[in-house]
Amino acid sequence: MSNRNDTAGRGRRIYTPDERIRRDATVWTIVQGVLAPLQFLVFLISLALVLRYLWSGEGYGAATASIVVKTLFLYAIMITGSIWEKVVFGRWLFAEPFFWEDVFSFVVIALHTLYMWGLIAGALPADALIAIALAAYAAYLVNAGQFLWKLRLARREGEAPA
Repeated sequence: MSNRNDTAGRGRRIYTPDERIRRDATVWTIVQGVLAPLQFLVFLISLALVLRYLWSGEGYGAATASIVVKTLFLYAIMITGSIWEKVVFGRWLFAEPFFWEDVFSFVVIALHTLYMWGLIAGALPADALIAIALAAYAAYLVNAGQFLWKLRLARREGEAPA
């Protein structure tokens, strides 16, 4: 039996006691705690600008700039998140407790990167770029939900006796 199993048999614990100590001791936890809500704020602003463009046909430049900024935040949180996983779990990515979150993060990154490629290369028209951005944003919302769920579970786990 793995040391990650909880006593009620409801599933695997997110953190072993040693991982919890490393998580609480590393600056990368704070970095993630700051970047995640900032990225969500940038997302909300960008989504509003993208929807404004879709509804009015105006503000494409502002929408584009906001998508680029959102993408840069995504890259930053992914890089720092992989460092966090290495410190806490000993793996750069795909640590068992966050495997599916990391898998879906790559879908989110792929869509954002496709957008950036299309924009920089001039390979896609504006409407296609906006469609990709909206798909990326939908995937981001799913991924953010995955991480919020894990945060909730981790907090419950921390309150429960080991």
